[in-house]
Amino acid sequence: MLKKKKKEDSENTEDINGTLDGAGQEIDEQAAENAPSPVDTLKEELSLANDKYLRLYAEFDNFRRRTIKEREEARKLEGKDVIVSLLPVLDDFERALKAMETAADIAPVKEGVTLIQNKLKNALAQKGLKEMESIGSPFDPELQEAITNIPAPTDDLKGKVVDEMEKGYFLNDRVVRFAKVIVGA
Repeated sequence: MLKKKKKEDSENTEDINGTLDGAGQEIDEQAAENAPSPVDTLKEELSLANDKYLRLYAEFDNFRRRTIKEREEARKLEGKDVIVSLLPVLDDFERALKAMETAADIAPVKEGVTLIQNKLKNALAQKGLKEMESIGSPFDPELQEAITNIPAPTDDLKGKVVDEMEKGYFLNDRVVRFAKVIVGA
């Protein structure tokens, strides 16, 4: 009887092991069926990469549009501070014109115009405009434009600026207008 029982136990154990092996194979097969194939994985990665690319492209496009708009606005308002600083000078010129209509003596009008000119020069100097000193200096074609040559009144004025037709100006140490000069020959 013991032998019989042992045989039955060993048969039961084999059946259980066989059943477990079969169940393990079924689980492996189901897992393999449910697991994404390499192609599906790559397709998913591609769609994620495309989505990321589109978002990045849209963000860059928005940045580009925003910077273009900001530049346009800055260009429209870049001279605003200069214009605002010149408005008081314009007001002074209007007052001078009114005063000239009723003025009997020319000296006060002349003095007023001189004051307005000084006010204009000061306003422009605050914005970085500086006059070029040309008369008596050696001719420099990088700063000056020679209109004509005349015989030098003295020998020390040969090759130097004798007279100035239009003043030259620097804006923050850069030439914004060349001086038009007459050079001694």
